[in-house]
Amino acid sequence: MKQLHFSFQETSQITVSYLKQIAQEKKIDIHCDHIETEFAQKYQTRFASLWLPFDQELKKNIELLVKKKLRLKPTVLIVIGIGGSALGAKAVHQAIRGRFYHAGNPTLRVYFLQTIDSNRVATIIQVLEKELKQGNNVLINVITKSGTTTETIVNFEVILAVLKEYRSDYQELVVVTTGKDSPLWERAEREKFDLLDIPKNVGGRYSVFSAVGLFPLAIAGINTEQLIKGAQSGVTLGLSKNLEKNSSLLSALLLYVHYQNTITIHDMFIFSVDLEAVGKWYRQLMGESIGKELNTHGERVLAGITPTVSLGTIDLHSVAQLYLGGPRDKFTTFVTVKNGHKKITIPATAPHYLQNKTLSDLMHAFVEGTQIAYQKNDRPFCTVTLPEKNEFFIGQFLQLKMIEIMYLGYLLEVDPFDQPNVELYKKEVKNIVDPSKRW
Repeated sequence: MKQLHFSFQETSQITVSYLKQIAQEKKIDIHCDHIETEFAQKYQTRFASLWLPFDQELKKNIELLVKKKLRLKPTVLIVIGIGGSALGAKAVHQAIRGRFYHAGNPTLRVYFLQTIDSNRVATIIQVLEKELKQGNNVLINVITKSGTTTETIVNFEVILAVLKEYRSDYQELVVVTTGKDSPLWERAEREKFDLLDIPKNVGGRYSVFSAVGLFPLAIAGINTEQLIKGAQSGVTLGLSKNLEKNSSLLSALLLYVHYQNTITIHDMFIFSVDLEAVGKWYRQLMGESIGKELNTHGERVLAGITPTVSLGTIDLHSVAQLYLGGPRDKFTTFVTVKNGHKKITIPATAPHYLQNKTLSDLMHAFVEGTQIAYQKNDRPFCTVTLPEKNEFFIGQFLQLKMIEIMYLGYLLEVDPFDQPNVELYKKEVKNIVDPSKRW
Protein backbone atom coordinates (compact mmCIF):
# COMPACT_ATOMS: atom_id res chain seq x y z
CA MET A 1 0.00 0.00 0.00
CA LYS A 2 1.22 3.48 -0.85
CA GLN A 3 1.78 5.44 2.32
CA LEU A 4 3.54 8.42 3.82
CA HIS A 5 6.72 7.83 5.79
CA PHE A 6 6.76 8.25 9.57
CA SER A 7 10.06 8.28 11.49
CA PHE A 8 10.78 8.91 15.15
CA GLN A 9 13.10 6.39 16.83
CA GLU A 10 16.30 8.37 16.45
CA THR A 11 14.74 11.72 17.25
CA SER A 12 11.86 11.36 19.70
CA GLN A 13 13.95 10.06 22.64
CA ILE A 14 11.51 7.15 22.92
CA THR A 15 11.98 3.58 21.61
CA VAL A 16 9.44 1.30 19.95
CA SER A 17 9.82 -1.21 22.77
CA TYR A 18 8.85 1.44 25.32
CA LEU A 19 5.82 2.47 23.26
CA LYS A 20 4.79 -1.18 23.04
CA GLN A 21 4.99 -1.37 26.82
CA ILE A 22 2.77 1.72 27.19
CA ALA A 23 0.34 0.34 24.60
CA GLN A 24 0.07 -2.87 26.59
CA GLU A 25 -0.45 -1.04 29.88
CA LYS A 26 -3.17 1.12 28.36
CA LYS A 27 -4.81 -1.91 26.70
CA ILE A 28 -4.68 -0.38 23.24
CA ASP A 29 -5.61 -3.69 21.62
CA ILE A 30 -8.99 -3.57 23.35
CA HIS A 31 -9.53 0.00 22.17
CA CYS A 32 -8.62 -1.00 18.59
CA ASP A 33 -11.24 -3.76 18.79
CA HIS A 34 -13.73 -1.21 20.09
CA ILE A 35 -13.10 1.14 17.18
CA GLU A 36 -13.41 -1.75 14.70
CA THR A 37 -16.80 -2.61 16.20
CA GLU A 38 -17.90 1.02 16.04
CA PHE A 39 -16.62 1.36 12.47
CA ALA A 40 -18.77 -1.60 11.39
CA GLN A 41 -21.86 0.30 12.57
CA LYS A 42 -21.24 3.03 9.99
CA TYR A 43 -23.00 6.24 11.09
CA GLN A 44 -24.54 4.90 14.29
CA THR A 45 -21.70 5.77 16.67
CA ARG A 46 -19.44 8.72 17.40
CA PHE A 47 -16.73 7.12 15.26
CA ALA A 48 -19.03 7.76 12.30
CA SER A 49 -16.47 9.87 10.43
CA LEU A 50 -14.44 6.72 9.74
CA TRP A 51 -17.23 5.49 7.46
CA LEU A 52 -17.34 8.63 5.30
CA PRO A 53 -14.69 7.57 2.73
CA PHE A 54 -16.55 4.29 2.17
CA ASP A 55 -20.04 5.75 1.73
CA GLN A 56 -20.93 5.17 -1.92
CA GLU A 57 -24.34 6.82 -1.64
CA LEU A 58 -22.71 10.00 -0.31
CA LYS A 59 -20.26 9.96 -3.19
CA LYS A 60 -23.04 9.48 -5.76
CA ASN A 61 -25.20 12.30 -4.35
CA ILE A 62 -22.30 14.72 -4.39
CA GLU A 63 -21.30 13.76 -7.93
CA LEU A 64 -24.84 14.38 -9.19
CA LEU A 65 -25.05 17.80 -7.55
CA VAL A 66 -21.57 18.79 -8.73
CA LYS A 67 -22.50 17.87 -12.29
CA LYS A 68 -25.68 19.93 -12.01
CA LYS A 69 -23.91 23.02 -10.65
CA LEU A 70 -21.00 22.85 -13.09
CA ARG A 71 -23.50 23.17 -15.94
CA LEU A 72 -23.93 26.76 -14.73
CA LYS A 73 -20.23 27.34 -15.47
CA PRO A 74 -19.61 29.32 -12.26
CA THR A 75 -16.60 31.62 -12.24
CA VAL A 76 -16.48 31.97 -8.45
CA LEU A 77 -17.27 29.65 -5.55
CA ILE A 78 -17.83 31.27 -2.14
CA VAL A 79 -17.69 28.82 0.75
CA ILE A 80 -19.34 30.27 3.86
CA GLY A 81 -18.49 28.40 7.05
CA ILE A 82 -16.25 28.49 10.10
CA GLY A 83 -14.15 25.98 12.02
CA GLY A 84 -14.65 22.43 10.83
CA SER A 85 -17.12 23.64 8.23
CA ALA A 86 -14.34 25.32 6.25
CA LEU A 87 -10.88 24.40 7.52
CA GLY A 88 -10.76 20.92 5.95
CA ALA A 89 -11.81 22.01 2.47
CA LYS A 90 -9.50 25.02 2.61
CA ALA A 91 -6.60 22.82 3.75
CA VAL A 92 -7.02 20.39 0.86
CA HIS A 93 -7.66 23.09 -1.72
CA GLN A 94 -4.60 25.09 -0.67
CA ALA A 95 -2.42 21.97 -0.51
CA ILE A 96 -3.30 20.93 -4.06
CA ARG A 97 -3.84 24.26 -5.81
CA GLY A 98 -1.29 26.29 -3.85
CA ARG A 99 -1.71 29.42 -1.75
CA PHE A 100 -1.26 31.73 -4.72
CA TYR A 101 -3.27 29.88 -7.35
CA HIS A 102 -5.43 32.98 -8.01
CA ALA A 103 -2.37 34.55 -9.67
CA GLY A 104 -2.73 32.03 -12.49
CA ASN A 105 -6.21 33.33 -13.40
CA PRO A 106 -8.05 30.04 -12.89
CA THR A 107 -11.39 29.43 -14.59
CA LEU A 108 -13.00 29.08 -11.16
CA ARG A 109 -11.82 31.12 -8.18
CA VAL A 110 -12.57 29.90 -4.66
CA TYR A 111 -13.02 32.14 -1.60
CA PHE A 112 -13.56 30.98 1.97
CA LEU A 113 -15.62 33.36 4.09
CA GLN A 114 -14.94 32.25 7.66
CA THR A 115 -15.26 35.38 9.78
CA ILE A 116 -17.47 38.42 10.21
CA ASP A 117 -14.56 40.84 9.77
CA SER A 118 -16.25 43.65 7.85
CA ASN A 119 -13.25 44.31 5.58
CA ARG A 120 -13.06 40.67 4.55
CA VAL A 121 -16.80 40.52 3.91
CA ALA A 122 -16.66 43.76 1.91
CA THR A 123 -13.92 42.29 -0.29
CA ILE A 124 -16.03 39.19 -0.98
CA ILE A 125 -19.01 41.40 -1.82
CA GLN A 126 -16.86 43.30 -4.32
CA VAL A 127 -15.87 40.04 -5.99
CA LEU A 128 -19.48 38.87 -6.01
CA GLU A 129 -20.87 42.08 -7.49
CA LYS A 130 -18.19 42.29 -10.17
CA GLU A 131 -18.96 38.77 -11.38
CA LEU A 132 -22.72 39.28 -11.31
CA LYS A 133 -22.49 42.57 -13.19
CA GLN A 134 -20.53 40.77 -15.89
CA GLY A 135 -23.31 38.22 -16.20
CA ASN A 136 -21.29 35.40 -14.64
CA ASN A 137 -22.64 32.77 -12.30
CA VAL A 138 -21.40 32.69 -8.72
CA LEU A 139 -21.96 29.61 -6.58
CA ILE A 140 -22.58 29.98 -2.82
CA ASN A 141 -22.04 27.00 -0.51
CA VAL A 142 -23.11 27.74 3.06
CA ILE A 143 -22.02 25.12 5.61
CA THR A 144 -23.12 24.75 9.24
CA LYS A 145 -24.16 21.49 10.85
CA SER A 146 -26.32 23.13 13.53
CA GLY A 147 -27.78 25.58 11.05
CA THR A 148 -27.42 28.29 13.70
CA THR A 149 -23.71 29.21 13.78
CA THR A 150 -23.81 32.98 14.22
CA GLU A 151 -20.92 34.01 11.97
CA THR A 152 -21.98 31.65 9.19
CA ILE A 153 -25.64 32.62 9.23
CA VAL A 154 -24.85 36.35 9.31
CA ASN A 155 -22.41 36.08 6.42
CA PHE A 156 -24.89 33.99 4.46
CA GLU A 157 -27.63 36.59 4.94
CA VAL A 158 -25.31 39.37 3.78
CA ILE A 159 -24.11 37.48 0.68
CA LEU A 160 -27.60 36.21 -0.13
CA ALA A 161 -28.99 39.76 -0.01
CA VAL A 162 -26.43 40.83 -2.62
CA LEU A 163 -27.22 37.80 -4.75
CA LYS A 164 -30.93 38.62 -4.67
CA GLU A 165 -30.25 42.16 -5.91
CA TYR A 166 -28.83 40.83 -9.16
CA ARG A 167 -30.53 37.49 -9.76
CA SER A 168 -34.19 36.50 -9.61
CA ASP A 169 -33.07 32.86 -9.99
CA TYR A 170 -30.73 33.12 -6.99
CA GLN A 171 -31.95 29.77 -5.62
CA GLU A 172 -30.02 27.77 -8.21
CA LEU A 173 -26.78 29.47 -7.17
CA VAL A 174 -27.02 28.35 -3.53
CA VAL A 175 -26.10 24.99 -1.99
CA VAL A 176 -26.81 24.44 1.70
CA THR A 177 -24.80 21.85 3.65
CA THR A 178 -26.27 21.30 7.11
CA GLY A 179 -27.73 18.78 9.53
CA LYS A 180 -31.12 17.31 8.71
CA ASP A 181 -33.99 19.23 10.28
CA SER A 182 -31.77 22.10 11.40
CA PRO A 183 -33.30 25.60 11.09
CA LEU A 184 -31.18 26.15 7.97
CA TRP A 185 -32.36 22.85 6.49
CA GLU A 186 -35.97 23.89 6.94
CA ARG A 187 -35.30 27.27 5.36
CA ALA A 188 -33.49 25.66 2.43
CA GLU A 189 -36.51 23.46 1.80
CA ARG A 190 -38.80 26.51 1.83
CA GLU A 191 -36.61 28.50 -0.56
CA LYS A 192 -35.80 25.46 -2.71
CA PHE A 193 -32.03 25.55 -2.26
CA ASP A 194 -30.13 22.37 -3.07
CA LEU A 195 -29.34 20.48 0.13
CA LEU A 196 -26.54 18.24 1.34
CA ASP A 197 -26.75 16.42 4.67
CA ILE A 198 -24.10 16.17 7.41
CA PRO A 199 -24.54 12.88 9.33
CA LYS A 200 -25.65 13.42 12.92
CA ASN A 201 -22.66 11.68 14.53
CA VAL A 202 -19.99 13.34 12.38
CA GLY A 203 -18.49 16.31 14.21
CA GLY A 204 -17.30 19.38 12.31
CA ARG A 205 -13.58 18.82 12.80
CA TYR A 206 -13.94 15.24 11.52
CA SER A 207 -16.13 16.16 8.54
CA VAL A 208 -13.68 16.88 5.72
CA PHE A 209 -14.63 13.65 3.87
CA SER A 210 -18.34 14.39 4.13
CA ALA A 211 -20.26 16.77 1.86
CA VAL A 212 -18.71 19.56 3.97
CA GLY A 213 -15.39 19.05 2.21
CA LEU A 214 -16.11 16.91 -0.82
CA PHE A 215 -18.70 19.14 -2.52
CA PRO A 216 -16.71 22.42 -2.65
CA LEU A 217 -13.50 20.52 -3.46
CA ALA A 218 -15.14 18.66 -6.35
CA ILE A 219 -16.60 21.90 -7.70
CA ALA A 220 -13.10 23.39 -7.54
CA GLY A 221 -11.70 20.55 -9.65
CA ILE A 222 -9.89 18.66 -6.91
CA ASN A 223 -9.61 14.91 -7.61
CA THR A 224 -11.90 13.80 -4.79
CA GLU A 225 -11.73 10.19 -6.01
CA GLN A 226 -8.03 10.06 -5.13
CA LEU A 227 -8.62 12.06 -1.95
CA ILE A 228 -11.15 9.46 -0.80
CA LYS A 229 -8.87 6.57 -1.74
CA GLY A 230 -6.15 8.15 0.36
CA ALA A 231 -8.59 8.46 3.26
CA GLN A 232 -9.65 4.82 2.88
CA SER A 233 -6.01 3.75 3.08
CA GLY A 234 -5.66 5.97 6.16
CA VAL A 235 -8.48 4.10 7.89
CA THR A 236 -6.86 0.74 7.09
CA LEU A 237 -3.44 1.88 8.32
CA GLY A 238 -4.82 3.75 11.34
CA LEU A 239 -6.79 0.77 12.63
CA SER A 240 -3.93 -1.70 12.26
CA LYS A 241 -2.82 -3.48 15.43
CA ASN A 242 0.72 -3.65 14.07
CA LEU A 243 2.14 -0.78 16.09
CA GLU A 244 5.23 -0.29 13.94
CA LYS A 245 3.08 0.22 10.82
CA ASN A 246 0.41 2.37 12.45
CA SER A 247 1.60 5.99 12.46
CA SER A 248 -1.69 7.19 13.99
CA LEU A 249 -1.11 5.08 17.07
CA LEU A 250 2.64 5.72 17.18
CA SER A 251 2.19 9.50 17.09
CA ALA A 252 -0.61 9.36 19.68
CA LEU A 253 1.61 7.33 22.02
CA LEU A 254 4.52 9.71 21.49
CA LEU A 255 2.36 12.72 22.32
CA TYR A 256 0.93 10.93 25.36
CA VAL A 257 4.31 9.89 26.77
CA HIS A 258 5.80 13.36 26.32
CA TYR A 259 2.68 14.93 27.86
CA GLN A 260 3.24 12.79 30.94
CA ASN A 261 6.72 14.34 31.06
CA THR A 262 5.31 17.90 31.08
CA ILE A 263 5.75 18.55 27.35
CA THR A 264 2.44 20.25 26.69
CA ILE A 265 2.97 21.96 23.33
CA HIS A 266 2.81 20.17 19.98
CA ASP A 267 4.30 22.14 17.11
CA MET A 268 3.61 21.06 13.54
CA PHE A 269 6.62 22.42 11.67
CA ILE A 270 5.73 22.36 7.99
CA PHE A 271 8.34 22.72 5.26
CA SER A 272 5.89 23.42 2.44
CA VAL A 273 4.08 26.74 2.16
CA ASP A 274 1.06 25.11 0.52
CA LEU A 275 0.46 22.92 3.60
CA GLU A 276 0.07 25.79 6.06
CA ALA A 277 -3.73 25.44 6.07
CA VAL A 278 -3.32 21.71 6.77
CA GLY A 279 -1.46 22.73 9.92
CA LYS A 280 -4.28 25.05 10.92
CA TRP A 281 -6.83 22.30 10.27
CA TYR A 282 -4.85 20.05 12.63
CA ARG A 283 -4.63 22.85 15.19
CA GLN A 284 -8.42 22.87 15.50
CA LEU A 285 -8.58 19.07 15.49
CA MET A 286 -6.20 18.77 18.43
CA GLY A 287 -7.32 21.88 20.31
CA GLU A 288 -11.03 21.08 20.39
CA SER A 289 -10.58 17.35 20.82
CA ILE A 290 -7.97 17.18 23.57
CA GLY A 291 -8.38 20.40 25.55
CA LYS A 292 -10.92 19.39 28.20
CA GLU A 293 -11.87 20.57 31.66
CA LEU A 294 -13.27 17.17 32.66
CA ASN A 295 -12.09 13.67 31.88
CA THR A 296 -14.32 10.76 30.92
CA HIS A 297 -14.86 9.98 34.62
CA GLY A 298 -16.25 13.46 35.30
CA GLU A 299 -13.13 14.56 37.19
CA ARG A 300 -11.76 18.09 36.69
CA VAL A 301 -8.37 17.60 35.04
CA LEU A 302 -7.83 20.66 32.79
CA ALA A 303 -6.19 18.45 30.20
CA GLY A 304 -4.73 19.67 26.95
CA ILE A 305 -1.84 19.84 24.53
CA THR A 306 -1.44 23.24 22.89
CA PRO A 307 -1.13 22.89 19.10
CA THR A 308 1.00 25.39 17.19
CA VAL A 309 1.92 25.70 13.52
CA SER A 310 5.30 26.76 12.19
CA LEU A 311 6.30 27.22 8.56
CA GLY A 312 9.77 26.45 7.22
CA THR A 313 11.92 28.20 6.42
CA ILE A 314 9.97 31.34 7.35
CA ASP A 315 9.67 30.62 11.05
CA LEU A 316 13.30 29.61 11.44
CA HIS A 317 13.76 33.38 11.46
CA SER A 318 11.06 34.05 14.06
CA VAL A 319 10.78 31.24 16.59
CA ALA A 320 13.77 28.93 16.07
CA GLN A 321 15.61 30.74 18.88
CA LEU A 322 12.75 29.94 21.24
CA TYR A 323 12.42 26.34 20.04
CA LEU A 324 16.14 25.60 20.34
CA GLY A 325 17.04 27.76 23.33
CA GLY A 326 13.83 28.13 25.29
CA PRO A 327 11.97 25.79 27.66
CA ARG A 328 11.80 22.09 26.80
CA ASP A 329 8.03 22.01 26.69
CA LYS A 330 7.48 21.18 23.01
CA PHE A 331 7.23 18.07 20.88
CA THR A 332 7.58 18.75 17.16
CA THR A 333 6.17 16.98 14.14
CA PHE A 334 8.11 17.97 11.05
CA VAL A 335 6.08 17.66 7.84
CA THR A 336 7.96 17.50 4.54
CA VAL A 337 7.27 16.59 0.92
CA LYS A 338 9.81 14.35 -0.83
CA ASN A 339 9.05 14.64 -4.56
CA GLY A 340 7.19 16.80 -7.04
CA HIS A 341 9.00 20.09 -6.42
CA LYS A 342 9.39 22.62 -9.23
CA LYS A 343 13.00 22.65 -10.42
CA ILE A 344 14.49 26.11 -10.01
CA THR A 345 18.27 26.30 -10.27
CA ILE A 346 20.10 28.85 -8.17
CA PRO A 347 21.90 31.33 -10.50
CA ALA A 348 25.68 31.43 -10.77
CA THR A 349 25.64 34.92 -9.24
CA ALA A 350 24.79 33.38 -5.86
CA PRO A 351 27.56 32.53 -3.35
CA HIS A 352 29.78 29.74 -4.72
CA TYR A 353 28.60 27.09 -2.25
CA LEU A 354 25.06 27.44 -3.60
CA GLN A 355 25.90 27.31 -7.29
CA ASN A 356 24.50 24.41 -9.34
CA LYS A 357 22.03 23.68 -6.53
CA THR A 358 18.25 23.91 -6.80
CA LEU A 359 15.86 25.55 -4.38
CA SER A 360 14.65 22.06 -3.45
CA ASP A 361 18.22 21.03 -2.61
CA LEU A 362 18.48 24.03 -0.33
CA MET A 363 15.10 23.36 1.30
CA HIS A 364 16.10 19.76 2.06
CA ALA A 365 19.34 21.07 3.56
CA PHE A 366 17.38 23.41 5.82
CA VAL A 367 15.12 20.55 6.94
CA GLU A 368 18.07 18.29 7.71
CA GLY A 369 20.07 21.06 9.36
CA THR A 370 17.13 22.07 11.55
CA GLN A 371 16.57 18.49 12.65
CA ILE A 372 20.24 17.98 13.47
CA ALA A 373 20.11 21.15 15.59
CA TYR A 374 17.02 19.82 17.37
CA GLN A 375 18.80 16.54 18.16
CA LYS A 376 21.95 18.26 19.42
CA ASN A 377 19.82 20.50 21.66
CA ASP A 378 17.79 17.64 23.10
CA ARG A 379 14.51 18.68 21.42
CA PRO A 380 12.26 15.67 20.67
CA PHE A 381 10.53 15.32 17.32
CA CYS A 382 9.14 12.98 14.71
CA THR A 383 8.92 13.38 10.94
CA VAL A 384 6.10 12.80 8.48
CA THR A 385 7.21 12.72 4.85
CA LEU A 386 4.63 12.81 2.08
CA PRO A 387 6.00 11.10 -1.06
CA GLU A 388 4.17 13.74 -3.11
CA LYS A 389 1.81 16.63 -2.45
CA ASN A 390 -1.21 15.11 -4.19
CA GLU A 391 -4.81 14.24 -3.33
CA PHE A 392 -4.07 10.65 -2.31
CA PHE A 393 -1.40 11.47 0.26
CA ILE A 394 -3.22 14.54 1.56
CA GLY A 395 -6.31 12.38 2.11
CA GLN A 396 -4.23 9.73 3.84
CA PHE A 397 -2.50 12.30 6.04
CA LEU A 398 -5.74 13.94 7.19
CA GLN A 399 -7.35 10.59 7.96
CA LEU A 400 -4.36 9.32 9.91
CA LYS A 401 -4.32 12.50 11.97
CA MET A 402 -8.03 12.21 12.82
CA ILE A 403 -7.47 8.64 14.02
CA GLU A 404 -4.37 9.79 15.94
CA ILE A 405 -6.57 12.19 17.92
CA MET A 406 -9.13 9.45 18.63
CA TYR A 407 -6.33 7.34 20.14
CA LEU A 408 -4.91 10.29 22.05
CA GLY A 409 -8.30 11.03 23.59
CA TYR A 410 -8.46 7.46 24.83
CA LEU A 411 -4.94 7.60 26.25
CA LEU A 412 -5.61 10.89 28.05
CA GLU A 413 -9.07 9.72 29.15
CA VAL A 414 -10.86 12.69 27.59
CA ASP A 415 -13.70 12.75 25.08
CA PRO A 416 -12.21 13.59 21.64
CA PHE A 417 -15.63 14.27 20.10
CA ASP A 418 -17.27 16.96 22.23
CA GLN A 419 -16.41 20.63 22.91
CA PRO A 420 -18.63 21.77 25.80
CA ASN A 421 -16.59 24.82 26.82
CA VAL A 422 -16.96 26.43 23.39
CA GLU A 423 -20.53 27.28 24.39
CA LEU A 424 -19.24 29.59 27.15
CA TYR A 425 -18.11 32.40 24.85
CA LYS A 426 -21.11 31.94 22.56
CA LYS A 427 -23.44 32.57 25.49
CA GLU A 428 -21.56 35.74 26.45
CA VAL A 429 -21.68 37.03 22.88
CA LYS A 430 -25.44 36.53 22.79
CA ASN A 431 -25.80 38.36 26.11
CA ILE A 432 -23.88 41.32 24.68
CA VAL A 433 -25.83 41.40 21.42
CA ASP A 434 -29.21 40.93 23.10
CA PRO A 435 -28.86 41.73 26.85
CA SER A 436 -32.64 41.83 27.33
CA LYS A 437 -32.91 38.09 26.76
CA ARG A 438 -30.08 36.87 29.03
CA TRP A 439 -29.26 33.62 27.28
